[in-house]
Amino acid sequence: MNVSLNVSLNVSLNVSLSFFVPFVLCANAVGCAPPKPLPNGESATHAKGRCPPGMALIAHRFCVDRWEASLVETGSAGEKPFSPYATPQGRSVRAVSLAGVVPQGYISRDQAESACRSSGKRLCAEDEWETACRGVPPRVFPYGDTREKGACNDTGISPLGVYFADASEMYNAGPMNDSRLNQTPHTLAKTGAFERCTNAFGVFDMVGNLHEWVMSARPTFRGGYYQDVHINGDGCGYRTTAHAAGYHDYSTGFRCCADPAM
Repeated sequence: MNVSLNVSLNVSLNVSLSFFVPFVLCANAVGCAPPKPLPNGESATHAKGRCPPGMALIAHRFCVDRWEASLVETGSAGEKPFSPYATPQGRSVRAVSLAGVVPQGYISRDQAESACRSSGKRLCAEDEWETACRGVPPRVFPYGDTREKGACNDTGISPLGVYFADASEMYNAGPMNDSRLNQTPHTLAKTGAFERCTNAFGVFDMVGNLHEWVMSARPTFRGGYYQDVHINGDGCGYRTTAHAAGYHDYSTGFRCCADPAM
């Protein structure tokens, strides 16, 4: 694969907390993506109070995070942002749904499910995820049936090629979880940055940006990531089943679902 390496190698190894600004729930926050009207007239953000803030009500059946999940670390002193460039192994974290922040990569299915549960949510079932991605009416991509490169974050470069181009172990766990990868320009984007990557439900980035773990009999992630939304199926049909539930790398993320209030 010929990948352009016109990327600055001056990537800081120090993780700044700027990845997590603004640290607010985006129900009514300034700077958050505005809620879109749903076909039934409900608000994508609160869905008439049936869903928690930052979630959309889908087909009156379930709530889904509007944005790919990020994490906060919990402790006796309160909560603080957790780095989206590190795996949360052994850390006490919970999932939040925020616009304009770097979403969490480097996470396994089991870690994602635990983070959702810690916020009173759950990892989305596979059919829930696909329904939310396809929108109303159902489409191959959130925005339509034909791929429009750049509508979602789907034309990024390979950061592995930047740092490990000559390494035979490029696809080993160490390089695949290097914290520099998603800090490289033209890779991971902040949630909601690609404004066209949405549908009538008001959910963002379900295709591209990060693979998203779902709960299914066989460990599965959906939607592709910033470098590929085609190899394992197009757009909302993208499906990878090659890894165990404990697997994680720079491209693996998630979002949560929940049952709506009655």
